[in-house]
Amino acid sequence: MHDTITFHHPEPKPATTRIWPVFLPFAGCPYRCVFCAQDKQTGQMETELGAMLESMNRELAEAAEQGKGPYELAFYGGTFTALPAPWAMRFLEAATHFRNIGLITRVRCSTRPDCIDEKTIHTLRKAGLDMIELGVQSFDDAVLQASGRGYSGETARKGCELVKAGNMALGIQLLPGLPGDREGVFQEDARIVAALQPEIARIYPCQVIDGTPLATMWRRGDFTPWELERTKEELAEALLTFWGHHVRVIRLGLPPEPGLSEHVLAGPQHPALGQSARALALQSIIRSQLDRLGGAPGYMEVPRRYQGELFGNAGELKASYAAMGITRQSIRYVETERFLLRKEH
Repeated sequence: MHDTITFHHPEPKPATTRIWPVFLPFAGCPYRCVFCAQDKQTGQMETELGAMLESMNRELAEAAEQGKGPYELAFYGGTFTALPAPWAMRFLEAATHFRNIGLITRVRCSTRPDCIDEKTIHTLRKAGLDMIELGVQSFDDAVLQASGRGYSGETARKGCELVKAGNMALGIQLLPGLPGDREGVFQEDARIVAALQPEIARIYPCQVIDGTPLATMWRRGDFTPWELERTKEELAEALLTFWGHHVRVIRLGLPPEPGLSEHVLAGPQHPALGQSARALALQSIIRSQLDRLGGAPGYMEVPRRYQGELFGNAGELKASYAAMGITRQSIRYVETERFLLRKEH
C-alpha cells in the first residue's frame, strides 16, 4: 500500500491537424448494408463525382487564398477504392496539387476490407494516399453475415494486414450492436483491433435509421439495438483496451449532423455519448489506482484537460465517485499531465 500514487492517463495524444472532409455518399459501394443511410448520416444525397470534384477544388482553392490550413484531406461516405476508374486517381491528383501549395499535409480515405488488394494499395500510395480507414464493422462471421456485409472476419483481418504491409497508415471502424450480436462480441472485436495496432479507430454503435433494411427488421421485432447504458459501459471497456495498446479513438458515436436525429428510430442516441463513455473509462482507471492506494484519498489532483469529463455528462458519476471517497471538495485541477491520489490519515 502507498500513501501517495501518481499516474498518467493512458490515452494517446490527439492529432493536431484539422480534417477537411469530402463526402462521397454511396460512391463505389457494391451494395447497401442493412444499417446504411449515408444520405441521412452525412446530410448529403448521392452526388455525381464530377460535380463533387469540382466543388472540392473550388472550396480548397478558396481556403488556400484565405491563408487557411493546413488540413488533412479525408474522403468519406463511399468505398473510395471501388470508385469507377479513373475517379480515385482524379481526386488524388487534385489532392496532390493542394499538398504542393501547403494546404494539405495528408490524405486519407475510407473503404471496405474486401475492396483492397496489394496492387491497389501500392497504386494509391504512389498517387499520394497516406491512410486507409477500413469499415470493418466487426470481425465476427455471424454478425457480418446477419448484417449483409458480404465478407468474413478473416477477410476483414487480412484487409487490415494488407494496408499495414503496404506502408499505409491504418484506421479501423467498428459498428457494435449489429444484427447477430452476442455478449462479448464487441469486446473481442476491440481486442482484435488493438492487436492489429491501427493508428486510429472509430466506433459507431448501431442505430436504427429510418429507410434502411434494419428499420424494417426492427419494426418486425427481428432486431433490438443496445440500450444507452449498456452502450456507455461497452464503449468504456473498449476504450481501455484501445488506450492500453496506444490506439487513438477519434470518434465515439455518429457525428451530430443536422437532421439526423429525426430519422433515428431506435438505438443509443445521446449528444454526450462519447463524454459519458470516456468518463466511465477514466473512473475505472482511478478505481484501479485506489486499490493500489488501499483507501479513500483525502486529496486528488486531476490534469485540467480532464476537468470536463471527470464526473461525466451533467455530473452523472458524482454519486459513484462519492462512494469511492472522492468529492469535488477533495479535488484540485492542475496544469500538469499527472494524476495524484493521497490517502487520508
